[in-house]
Amino acid sequence: MVKFLILLVLAVLVGGTIFLATWDMPPPSAVTEKVIPNDRFK
Repeated sequence: MVKFLILLVLAVLVGGTIFLATWDMPPPSAVTEKVIPNDRFK
C-alpha cells in the first residue's frame, strides 16, 4: 500500500510539472493605464 501511495504522489508531481512546462498560458487581456504626473520627471 505504501508503494502505491509513493508511486501515485510521484506520478502526480511529474504530471503536474509536465503540464505546467507545456501549458501555453494566455497573457492577461485587461488594459492597464496609469497617468504619471509630469512633475515627477522634472
